[in-house]
Formats: sequence, structure tokens, C-alpha cells
Amino acid sequence: MFHQLKLFVLCVAFCAFIVCLSVIFLSNSDAFFVKNGIRQHLEQIYKHHDLKESYSLPLIRWRGGPGNKVVESGRSFLDQSPKYPFLRQQGLLPARKLPNALLIGVKKGGTRALLEFIRLHPDVRAAGSEVHFFDRHYAKGYDWYRQNMPPTLEGQITMEKTPSYFVMREVPQRVYQMNPAMKLLVVVRDPVTRAISDYTQVVSKNVSLPKFEDLAFRNGSQFGLVDTTWIPIKIGVYIRHLERWLKYFPLKQIHFVSGERLIVDPAAEISNVQEFLGLKVIISEKHFYFNTTKGFPCLKKSEGQSSHHCLGKTKGRSHPLIDNEVIERLREFYRPFNARFYQVTGVNFGWP
Repeated sequence: MFHQLKLFVLCVAFCAFIVCLSVIFLSNSDAFFVKNGIRQHLEQIYKHHDLKESYSLPLIRWRGGPGNKVVESGRSFLDQSPKYPFLRQQGLLPARKLPNALLIGVKKGGTRALLEFIRLHPDVRAAGSEVHFFDRHYAKGYDWYRQNMPPTLEGQITMEKTPSYFVMREVPQRVYQMNPAMKLLVVVRDPVTRAISDYTQVVSKNVSLPKFEDLAFRNGSQFGLVDTTWIPIKIGVYIRHLERWLKYFPLKQIHFVSGERLIVDPAAEISNVQEFLGLKVIISEKHFYFNTTKGFPCLKKSEGQSSHHCLGKTKGRSHPLIDNEVIERLREFYRPFNARFYQVTGVNFGWP
């Protein structure tokens, strides 16, 4: 009888000890829940309900202890779902933050692919569409910009992609004024191929457009000078645009992604991007497969995605046939600019 009583007392003491620990953990619940996987669980909820980065979902910041006031801002599926009553009992504090990483260019270099790939990372949240704050909507102010960002969990990176930022003169200074520590991503591609891809996109919307070579050279002749005022040609002079950014940001804050290598070895390029952003390298070869029809890598099925995912039909479209002499003339034009770009960035992209 004495031993049974002793065992009962020990059990009661152990239970009391567990209750005390629970109170301590709940009072500092951010660290506790993150450490024990509930943050990861919430991120999967975000992915399941928010594949297109809806702007209605809040940041979940756990708060514990007596007297904490519950702060609410709008409604989300968490407010309505009977599966997550423990979330409704906690303080829900939605937060949208200004981005601390920008995918600034270049157009038709592979920016959409990079964004889709890096969004696989649980610690990256990105606006689904191009916001164009620094070039078109700057007068609307930071509050407007913040409202166009997705909600993020504490410690996550907020990212935005607008490829035109790289080439717009006023943008580097505006970005610097908002955040001098901004991390910048630039996807570059053989400028000749990029120009043809750019033209292909435009002509798909305007079939009456003149031929590529008539626009690429002055006087509508392939024997004339290269028309550097034509936007598809102008964008490819990467070094001139980069020099404007380097007036405000050190090279260590700019990471260059090869558009060609992003296609043939996406895992390696994304691994470098994750390291640059200070993220644990999670995205790897297991997330990709090569679609031979599109000639482009696609994403495999994952926990947050019920099926394989390829980029839209506008990606990997066939280019018009361009005369080899035209291509070679453009290569000669870009060659000295490419050499200088390699020298400044310290990366040889291997373009012809």
C-alpha cells in the first residue's frame, strides 16, 4: 500500500512539473512552436490555401501569458476553420513588410522561372505579380507598396520581382533610399538570344510588327548600324545598367544568375541563390524534372502542390528564324560590353 501511495505522489509531482514547463514554454511560444515544427505546419497551410500568394492571409505571431490582447486584422481561413481552434485562441497579428530582396531583372532572362523556383523555399514569400512600385507607382508611397506584399512569418524573406527595375535610371536611388541593405537578384542571358525572345513576345501580341532585323538595325537594313535605341537591344547592354546600380549598392549585395544555367541545372543556380539570401539550402535536384516538350525545367509534385507544375505557355515558346549573319553582327556588337560585364561581376557567362 505504501509503495502504491509513493507511486501516486510521484505521478502527481511529475504532472505538476509538466504543467509548469508548459506554462514556461507558452510564455515564450515563438521559439517553442518554431522549434517543434508548428511554424512549418503553418507554412504548409499557407501553401495549401494560398498557392497564388493571396494577400488575405496573416502573419501568425504566437503570443502567450496573461493580459495579452488579441490583435486581428481582417478574416482568413484560419478564422473560419474548425480544424484549427488552437490558432483562434492565440493572438493573430497579420503583418506585411517591405521587401528585403528584389528580383530586378532582366526581362526575358528567366526572372519568372527564378521566382517560381525560389518560392518553393518555406522562408521566402513573394508577391505573385510584378508590382512596379519603383518605376510606375513610386508616388503612392511605402504604405501602398507594403500592402502589395504577401504576409510573412517572422524570419521569412519578403521578395518582389519587377524586371524593368534593372534598366530604369531612377530606380537604384529609390531602392537605396528605402533600404540600403537590400539584396538584389539579376538573371542575365545571352543578350542576342534575350533580344530575340523579347521580340518574340511582342510580335505574338502584334503580328503586324516589322521583322526582327528591320528593327535591330538603323534604316531598316541589316547592313546599317545596330539601333541601340530599340529597347530589346538596349536592355542587353548589361554593364551600362549595372554601373548605375553600383553607384548605390556594393557588388556583394547583387547576385547574378545565369539564365542558361537556370535551364540546364536549376538546382545548382537555386542553391547559389539560397546561400546569397542567407537561407538554409532546401531546394535541390529532387524538386525538378526536365520537360522535353517545352525544353524547360518544371517543378515536381510537393507537399504544398498537388501536381507537377510547369511555367505558362508563354515560357519556352519557339523563336522566329533569324539569319545567321544578323545574329553574328549582333554578337560582335555585344562582345566588348559582355567582356566588361564579366570583368566587373567576376563571372564569365560564356556567351558566344
